[in-house]
Amino acid sequence: MNLFFSHGKRIKSRDNHLVLRFTLSRLFPLFFLTLALFHGRTLLHLDWHSLPETLQEGDIDIPIPYLLLSVWISLLICFLSVVLFKCFFPDTIKQVIHRQKLARMLLENKWYESEQVQSDGLLDDGRTRSKEKITYFPKMYYKLIDGLIYIRVEISLGKYQDQLLHLEKKLESGLFCELVEKELKDSYVEYTLLYDTIANRISIEDVRAENGKLKLMENVWWEYDKLPHMLIAGGTGGGKTYFILTLIESLLQTNVTLYVLDPKNADLADLAVALPNVYSKKEEMIACIDSFYENMMKRSEDMKQMENYQTGENYAYLGLPAQFLIFDEYVAFFEMLSKKESTEVLNKLKKIVMLGRQAGFFLILACQRPDAKYLGDGIRDQFNFRVALGRMSEMGYGMMFGSDIQKDFFLKQIKGRGYVDVGNSVISEFYTPLVPKGHDFLEEINRLAQSRQGTQAADEV
Repeated sequence: MNLFFSHGKRIKSRDNHLVLRFTLSRLFPLFFLTLALFHGRTLLHLDWHSLPETLQEGDIDIPIPYLLLSVWISLLICFLSVVLFKCFFPDTIKQVIHRQKLARMLLENKWYESEQVQSDGLLDDGRTRSKEKITYFPKMYYKLIDGLIYIRVEISLGKYQDQLLHLEKKLESGLFCELVEKELKDSYVEYTLLYDTIANRISIEDVRAENGKLKLMENVWWEYDKLPHMLIAGGTGGGKTYFILTLIESLLQTNVTLYVLDPKNADLADLAVALPNVYSKKEEMIACIDSFYENMMKRSEDMKQMENYQTGENYAYLGLPAQFLIFDEYVAFFEMLSKKESTEVLNKLKKIVMLGRQAGFFLILACQRPDAKYLGDGIRDQFNFRVALGRMSEMGYGMMFGSDIQKDFFLKQIKGRGYVDVGNSVISEFYTPLVPKGHDFLEEINRLAQSRQGTQAADEV
């Protein structure tokens, strides 16, 4: 029993018709019970011992119109019960359908062992009838909890091990889910999938930063204290700018310090009227990167001199605020630079991504495509949280998540939709927080900035 509760429902070979069995096992009793209510008086006065003779003689007095009416009403009640069950118990229906699909996947791919056994009767040519008897069926368990599907498969070193170890693509497409985690444990592998990903999309009001992490979906957090630096890619119209503005607005609700760079002098440059550290000119942006880097190095040294400093602890343990360098159109900025300037900036960015986590200095870089030319020397690999929004080519996805990824990417015409790797090398469908119609980012960010200034002034007094 412990195995049942911890692993979930065992997938069995007979589950290939589970939906039909599940439906009939519940509707048949309901159908006959409804009929019995209509014809209860007749059934009570029926002489069951002489029923065969009565049926043969046709002495049962049941009006045909009344019988047909009772049958139709019973069928209607069954239909309504199906509709109500689907409305009030959708998870149960999901589980039954999913378990049937998993059973059929194992059967149709012949990931089982069987033997032919003799059965009663003979064929037309005189040969003995035989039927297939399954002698080995993989141990697979299914469990659905809070929108997350857990599928555990036993690894027994058999000839189907390779197939069972790489079920990601089949599970995602077959169950219409997104893989969020895959964990190999002793004797089994566990796949964790998210059903109906878009239902976990949140509004901008629900985005919050706390305890070194930022909530972006119901099940997606950017844990920047543990997995620092974010890389955002996406073409025009994919929702990249709104996503960056959402990050800025949510981070401003904490005590962080923000630096914003917009080399194209576009939407983010407009924030200069509300925030102090917003730059769009080349010289100003280079100076900002230099200052960010120097502040990081200085804090790293100052932290070691603090009284409560401990080896292994980060900036948050010492009560220091995080600092974020938000860089839109990163590639466009490097196209402004000379070769010498480009080399110097890359060297500083490389040190920031390598050393920034401990001191609390984080990068958020956004571009249309993360070319290795401007993210070389292993810099791209240090961005633990990666988001690809909108339409991208296979090469673009390869640059974002690696050329050896086992993932099918599908395009849906939904603004703010894309894919994310939260740092566990599992790529999942992602939806940026919803922005209500009429939401004014500039006005809201200006309000938050003034509120922060008022708080700081009060603290100084």
